[in-house]
Amino acid sequence: MTAETSQTLDRGLRVLKLLADTDHGLTVTELSNRLGVNRTVVYRLLATLEQHALVRRDLGGRARVGLGVLRLGRQVHPLVREAAMPALRSLAEDIGATAHLTLVDGAEALAVAVVEPTWTDYHVAYRAGFRHPLDRGAAGKAILAARQTAHAEPGYTLTAGELEAGACGAAAALVGVSGIEGSVGVVMLADAVPERVGPRVLDAAREVADALR
Repeated sequence: MTAETSQTLDRGLRVLKLLADTDHGLTVTELSNRLGVNRTVVYRLLATLEQHALVRRDLGGRARVGLGVLRLGRQVHPLVREAAMPALRSLAEDIGATAHLTLVDGAEALAVAVVEPTWTDYHVAYRAGFRHPLDRGAAGKAILAARQTAHAEPGYTLTAGELEAGACGAAAALVGVSGIEGSVGVVMLADAVPERVGPRVLDAAREVADALR
């Protein structure tokens, strides 16, 4: 039996998704056409979402995502971190290197979860909250590669010495996770990434993606 759903809530969520997919906002007429409902319904949806700061309208009447979504977004990182930890722990212990989950934050890559191996004599100190440009380091470059390959799995990315001298990294993007753009990777003290690390990182990224779906 199909569970009962709220048509109004469904439409409101669809409005937010439509607005999130555009940089220039949408008019009431544009939203009405895309939702297949009349303008009165759209006005009511926007008015309700505005009350919760989830939508704002500019002087030209175009609706955009409001700052209220940031408050909701702050709760996403802990949930994503919790889901990723088992795969990251396994990866760090298996490879003997620092494993991390990195998400896109604006034009930067942000490490939101880090696991260091327990059995190595030394490893790279890499902390949650570390930021770097998307076009530097394996974590960011893996995300950029995923953007270019659309829906196909982009494989893994290897880098050396881009964020820290004497360190190299491997990362693979999270694929097929709606609303989340990120990667799973490792960073280690070495001149080059050992051959087996790339495929292992790719497997870990698949595990995390499965946990987040």
